[in-house]
Amino acid sequence: MTDQYRHIGNATSEVAADSELLILVDEADCEIGFLNKTACHRGAGVLHRAFSLLVFNDEGELLLQQRAASKRLWPLYWSNSCCSHPRRNETLETAIHRRLREELDLSCPLQFLFKFKYQAQFDEASGEQELCSVYAGRSNGPVKINPNEIRAWRWISPETLRAELAEDDPERFTPWFRLEWERVWRDHRAELRALRQISCS
Repeated sequence: MTDQYRHIGNATSEVAADSELLILVDEADCEIGFLNKTACHRGAGVLHRAFSLLVFNDEGELLLQQRAASKRLWPLYWSNSCCSHPRRNETLETAIHRRLREELDLSCPLQFLFKFKYQAQFDEASGEQELCSVYAGRSNGPVKINPNEIRAWRWISPETLRAELAEDDPERFTPWFRLEWERVWRDHRAELRALRQISCS
């Protein structure tokens, strides 16, 4: 299954509307208000709550997705298995499982690894600024992608991924995935090995 690659045709819209309200937070992750998605990503971005999911299979390979061409930020870049934002009055626990189903039609236990803050600039007019919670899980269920969100997907071994990241092509992987994977590989390999003991489909 190594480096399996699947592609689907062009997408025309995103699941999450630009008018969706995101949760604004301070650096301690305390809610301080709400702002629509478009405004949150204007300029350098406004700090808001987000999450990233890393899904592995039995062989220890990571599921990567290529973002749809219709994405306003980092279209066609490769990224982690799934990432998004909790809705207003929605817990992270509810949001991570909802989004995993919406984007990949998968369901599995997800273990919290860490939280990190980052800012990344896409162009002069837009950027991303998030306090992002990272979770990992294991699934062997069939992947059924939402073409509005994802253009293609593949399974990749950690060794191959590290080699691709080392090629230093800034337009290949999203900036948040580069940051989180560096920390996952440095600090959380024990948790990833433990995922092999979790049975899910």
